[in-house]
Amino acid sequence: MSPMKRYLQFVRPYKWQIGGTIAIGIVKFAIPLLIPLLLKYLVDDVLQVKGNPADKTEKVFIVMGIMLFIFVILRPPIEYYRQYFAQLASNKILYDIRDRLFHHIQKLSLRYYSNTRAGEVISRVINDVEMTKDFVLTGLMNVWLDLVTILIAIIIMFTMDVKLSIVSLVLLPFYGISVRYFYGRLRGLTRARSQALAQVQGHLHERVSGMPVIRSFAIEEHEQKLFSQENHNFLTKATNHTMWNAKTFAVINTITDAAPLLVIGFAAYQVIHGNLSIGTMVAFVGYIDRLYSPLRRLVNSSTTLTQASASMDRVFELLDEPYDIEDRPNAIEAKNVKGTVEFEDVSFSYQANEALALNNVSLRAKKGDTIALVGMSGGGKSTLVSLLPRFYDVTGGRIMLDGVDIRDYKVTSLRDQIGMVLQDTFLFSHSVRENILIGKPGATDEEVVEAAKAANAHDFIQTLPEGYDTKVGERGVKLSGGQKQRIAIARVFLKNPPILVLDEATSALDLESEHLIQEALEKLEKDRTTFVVAHRLSTITHASQIIHIENGEVIENGTHRELMEIQGNYYNLFQIQQLNS
Repeated sequence: MSPMKRYLQFVRPYKWQIGGTIAIGIVKFAIPLLIPLLLKYLVDDVLQVKGNPADKTEKVFIVMGIMLFIFVILRPPIEYYRQYFAQLASNKILYDIRDRLFHHIQKLSLRYYSNTRAGEVISRVINDVEMTKDFVLTGLMNVWLDLVTILIAIIIMFTMDVKLSIVSLVLLPFYGISVRYFYGRLRGLTRARSQALAQVQGHLHERVSGMPVIRSFAIEEHEQKLFSQENHNFLTKATNHTMWNAKTFAVINTITDAAPLLVIGFAAYQVIHGNLSIGTMVAFVGYIDRLYSPLRRLVNSSTTLTQASASMDRVFELLDEPYDIEDRPNAIEAKNVKGTVEFEDVSFSYQANEALALNNVSLRAKKGDTIALVGMSGGGKSTLVSLLPRFYDVTGGRIMLDGVDIRDYKVTSLRDQIGMVLQDTFLFSHSVRENILIGKPGATDEEVVEAAKAANAHDFIQTLPEGYDTKVGERGVKLSGGQKQRIAIARVFLKNPPILVLDEATSALDLESEHLIQEALEKLEKDRTTFVVAHRLSTITHASQIIHIENGEVIENGTHRELMEIQGNYYNLFQIQQLNS
């Protein structure tokens, strides 16, 4: 299905509103067509007719009174409602498209976001969707109104003089050929321009987010050069688009300018030989303007529709992005989960042509167990825990939850059973309260405070300027690392899930923050199945089972005491950390 037909699916719910707007628009555009007829009447039936000046003046006043009533009383409300309903319908359509896009991008996998700049996604949802608005305003409304205006003008012209009407239309075929030729290439140039703009936006989004890094390394000049390259690429694409657009207008306007000259010359010849009245000639010149002004607007509309069409391509390209993680046809709700988790010969790779990040990993956790995952960075620890909430699906083997393959659960219900505290805590730029409520939207203020107290966060929140209503800034920039981490833990307390994933939740924190967070985590782990990715081995000596992973494989497995007794890799790693502490 073409992008335009797909777009019409979003338009269909508002077809009556758009139809009514077009009907009002026809009246609005038809009213100015009375002006040439007025001129013909005044010239042929008033000015050139012998008679009493008083009678002529009376006729002029009568006809002008009628025209003033039409143009001053009737036309303004017609114009108002046409504009209002046109904008209302188009804005509702854009609302529906953005709503669908946001629903879609929330279901895309982390693999997609790891390969796509956030700024490019934002550009499609904001800029490209906004550009498609012109398809509604121009393509579904103004184009039809201009065509109806042209049709009415042609009918009136033929009723006045057939020969002169034919002369008026003789250049129309050249006009159509020119539009078809020039706008064939313009769509590709418009798409290239839109893509270049999205690249600039993606680059800028990354740099604004990473401004502290740019400042700390004093690489402003280097970054300026990189931005200039992206910006120059957009300039090149925009210039190519502008050049072709300018050629289009030069050719089309030449045709539309030549047409009135032909009409005036032929009409003057007819008047000289007595075959045409002066009033009809004046009216025809007026209708030529009414005929070719809509044609000029159609040229502009063609440019606008070409841009809208290119934006549609990009919007639907995003909507067609496939989901890596989907519910199976007979997926069930994950309810009353006890928390028994089994990894059975699990293998995984991020891309089909890449080496395995995990290779035949097996482990079992009962309800209430704490499973610690240790090893060197890049060994596969974080990858392993990211498979549990199905951020990615296993390449081989399976993961069982209470004896059921997690792929047989509905994804949303599965994730409802899992609470996660990550090393890189993300907070939204809202209030502290709103960030905690992410764990359980709709929770009471009392529940939020209790969760904050359990996470050792209540005391520091009380010292903030507006307490729980304090805005934390983008990504929580106004809070320290330890404070952000405790808010993240409060979220999980509020959610109260049976399964907990802690991915290096206490690394890179000062000792006081680590103590407070470790204390909160110990309360959080109670009676839950917990997976801990640990950097500091001293924090996981209490674990029910310690899994040592290297290069995607389990090399040791046991309790802290058992692993220390065999004096293997874990023992050596623990000794090194003790010496360095």
